[in-house]
Amino acid sequence: MAELKAIPSEWRCDALRDGDGLVGAVRGVNRTAVEVHRDLKQMLRWAEKRQPWRRLLQEGNPAELVEIAKVVDPDYDLSNIRSRVLSDNEVRELRDRFVEMARDYEAAPDKRCAVRPLEAETQAAMWLCLSTLCRIGEVLMAEWRHLDLEGGTWFIPRENVKGSRGKKRDHFVYLSPFALRQFRALHDRTGKTRWCFPGRDGTNHVEVKSVSKQIGDRQHRFKQRKQLRNRRNDNSRVLSKGENGEWTPHDLRRTGATMMQALAVMPDVIDRCQNHVLAGSRVRRHYLKYDYANETKLAWEKLGEAIESLLAPRLRLVSG
Repeated sequence: MAELKAIPSEWRCDALRDGDGLVGAVRGVNRTAVEVHRDLKQMLRWAEKRQPWRRLLQEGNPAELVEIAKVVDPDYDLSNIRSRVLSDNEVRELRDRFVEMARDYEAAPDKRCAVRPLEAETQAAMWLCLSTLCRIGEVLMAEWRHLDLEGGTWFIPRENVKGSRGKKRDHFVYLSPFALRQFRALHDRTGKTRWCFPGRDGTNHVEVKSVSKQIGDRQHRFKQRKQLRNRRNDNSRVLSKGENGEWTPHDLRRTGATMMQALAVMPDVIDRCQNHVLAGSRVRRHYLKYDYANETKLAWEKLGEAIESLLAPRLRLVSG
């Protein structure tokens, strides 16, 4: 690329290249290329305003010369806006996969060779993403001191919320009976620790990307990469035979929000359930302070009931 070769060698963005080819086009890691490019630009913009790095960048920010559209695949969506929503059948299929893999593992004559099912904690995290509309990181960082299992509430402190520093805020979740059941089952397993999802040594929560990796590793057909050592590489979590593509834990959050929408929950209420920063003027946000507690509580209850109904065993009518 002429743009890359024009960059001084001491500042060349080698992280965006792989031999003679471009990372995105050759290795299929478009998302990584975009993130590296974005981080480099941010770092160098910071340096442009500060000494002594400012003198080194007197000719400008070299990362600005990289046309990221030429680095990634031509059909890659640079906005990276996913729209995947699991269908009702896929939600049921996910439940059935959890049950079947646990049953097959228990029935295996030699468990050393059998495929291990996802841990119960990981399964609980999936259902909590769906039923609370919380991000997977917020779920995995949860502490038992922030849960009221009797009152059915969950407090999420702002430091656990994703977003820019000035826009992060505390979040309060009213747990539906479905979501509360997930936390209670989880409490039986990890209730003696500080964390709802403790790490191996128990001194901190599990790594926030661990569940996403577990789900992604079990959809290997969508990964343009070699098999990774010491990582699961199978397709046991592919839904609908792969016809709708890969799914992620964050897609469950979107699925839950879409289910709320189908239940006639107002968009403003869904935004509050997702802890989105609300649109509108600063004056409006400053003066309108109603917290919509009753509306969000009802919305979560409706969502929980819809999930319960969706996953309920279907009755078979026998004639004669």
